[in-house]
Amino acid sequence: MSKKILVMGGAGYIGSHTVKHLAAKGYDCVVADNLVYGHREAVPAGVPFEKADLNDPSSLEALFSKYDFEAVLHFAAFAYVGESVTDPQKYYHNNVVGTLNLLAAMKNHGVKKIVFSSTCATYGEPQYTPMDEQHPQNPINPYGRTKLMIEQVFGDYAKAYGLKYIALRYFNAAGAAADGSIGEAHNPETHLIPLVLQAIQGKRPCIKIFGTDYPTPDGTCLRDYIHVEDLAEAHRLALEKLDQYSGYINLGTGVKTSVKEIISAAEKVTGKKCPVELAPRRAGDPAELYAAKGKGETVLGWMPTYMNIEDIIATAWKWEENRKY
Repeated sequence: MSKKILVMGGAGYIGSHTVKHLAAKGYDCVVADNLVYGHREAVPAGVPFEKADLNDPSSLEALFSKYDFEAVLHFAAFAYVGESVTDPQKYYHNNVVGTLNLLAAMKNHGVKKIVFSSTCATYGEPQYTPMDEQHPQNPINPYGRTKLMIEQVFGDYAKAYGLKYIALRYFNAAGAAADGSIGEAHNPETHLIPLVLQAIQGKRPCIKIFGTDYPTPDGTCLRDYIHVEDLAEAHRLALEKLDQYSGYINLGTGVKTSVKEIISAAEKVTGKKCPVELAPRRAGDPAELYAAKGKGETVLGWMPTYMNIEDIIATAWKWEENRKY
C-alpha cells in the first residue's frame, strides 16, 4: 500500500487549494478537518475525507491507525487576529496544544515529516522592509505568538526526535482556483479582497479604509498579496524538499499593493464601483508589510506566477460571482 499525505485542515481556504494542486500532481492525499471553519464541499471528489480534531487525540490516533502516512501538511489553526486578542485561550489551546497532539500522533506512528502553515505575523512590527527570514520575531498578538511557539517546538523536536519540518511564513493569501471550483469562504470574512468584492456586489454596505495618512504613496497600507495557487505549489515543493532542508521560508511576491490600489483594481476587473467609507487607523496595522525574495526561490525553486493584482482579483471575482459554498 502506497504511503499517503495527510492534509490537516484540508477543507479550509489554503488547505483545499493545496489538496487540489497535490491531487492534480498525482499525490495520494487524505484530508482531515473538524469542519469548524472548513467546508466539506471544498475537498476534491475522490480524495478521502476524515472528520478529525486536533483537540481530540483519540480522533488523531484513529486517523493514524487507519492510514499509512509519509508526511503531514498542517493547516488546522485558528487564524483571526482580533479574536486571538479577545480569546487567547481558544488560540493557545487549538493552535499550540492541538499541534502537540498532532506531533504526538506522528511520533507514535513513526511519521517524521511536516510542512506547517505559518505566518509573517510571527515577525510583528516590521523593523525593515522588505522582510527576509532573518527579520527578528516579535509577534504583537496571540495568533502570531502561537505560530512562533509551534515553529520553536519543531526545532526542539527536530533535535530530539529527528523531525523534518518546513514552516512556510505567508504574507497575504488571496485569490481563488482559476477554474472557479473553490475559493475563499470565511465566516466572518476579514480579508480585504473578498470584502471589496462583496461590497461591489451589494452584499456589504461598503468597504472601510482604515487610515489614509500612512507614509505611503497614497496614504493607505501596503501589503504583499500572494495567489493561493502559488501558495499551494510552494507546499508541494516544500514537501519534496523535506529530506534536504528543515527550517523557515517566507512566501510572498515582494510586490507592494495599497488598499486604494486593491479597490481600484477590483473596480477595473468588475466594471463596477465600490462604496467606500474612510475610518481611523487600526492599532497594530503597519504601513508596509512585504517579503524579500529569499528562501522560497533559493531553497524551493519557487517562483510565484500571479504577479499582477488584477489577475489575482479576477480569480477571486470568478469565485464570488458563482460561489458554491
